[in-house]
Amino acid sequence: MLTYIQGIVLGILQGITELFPISSLGHSVILPRFLGWNIDQHSPFFLMFLVATHSATALVLLLFFWKDWVRIVSGLFRSVKDRKISESDSDARLGWLLIVGTIPAGLVGLLFKREIREYLLSGKFAAFFLLLNGVLLFGAELLRRKARISDAADSDVRISKMSWWQSFKVGLMQVLALMPGFSRTGSTMAGSLLVGLSHEDSVRFSFLLSTPIIGAAAALELPKLFSSGNAAAIGVSVVGGLFAALFSYISVRFLTAYFKIENHKLAPFALYCMIVGAGSLIYFLH
Repeated sequence: MLTYIQGIVLGILQGITELFPISSLGHSVILPRFLGWNIDQHSPFFLMFLVATHSATALVLLLFFWKDWVRIVSGLFRSVKDRKISESDSDARLGWLLIVGTIPAGLVGLLFKREIREYLLSGKFAAFFLLLNGVLLFGAELLRRKARISDAADSDVRISKMSWWQSFKVGLMQVLALMPGFSRTGSTMAGSLLVGLSHEDSVRFSFLLSTPIIGAAAALELPKLFSSGNAAAIGVSVVGGLFAALFSYISVRFLTAYFKIENHKLAPFALYCMIVGAGSLIYFLH
């Protein structure tokens, strides 16, 4: 069982690492082992705690982009009503692009998430995948397509110019985030850069794409926590969620501003993941 101090630390960790491209699950697996915490990371209550902190992050993303989601959902309903997706209706196109991009990770997560977590939720795997996450980020910077030139001042209008196939490919990259050590933000940003989005548009599309899948996972798993009747587990999860929400808000504000600056790229995060991943792997192998 987690203590309140451990819950606060992991909540802060979740709030930062879920949105930064450095893997929240990987850090949640690695850090307790470094600190010598006696936590059963395969226990239902630890997994429910992670769901609670992820739910807090999803809620922050939803509220942060609330006006955008209102436009996007309105566009979806408009396209259904008109029975067509107009090329000029960027909100409707963006909504359907998000649906297409959510399908791969949604299906794989629904079918295999438990098996993936059962076999790969270990310090060695998390460290190895964190190292690979750094390689992925570096590779995306080296191989990325030049961002399309557009006269559109609005980021959503630029993103809506993607093809359905490009959005699906970005969604395929999100599947990597099911493995501890690979970052959801990092993998989707990498995919977005490879199909030709700018860093600014990539991080925005990544945050929008993350919201439905994290929210859906929370809707499926969170009721189990509150129906468990375990007051201590619920209390730690609520406190951890509050700190996760606070630091998620700080993170999303920072990252959306950070990637608007032209020369700010993924390289610093890639270097961090490679150093921490390699160091942790050496530590766990000895």
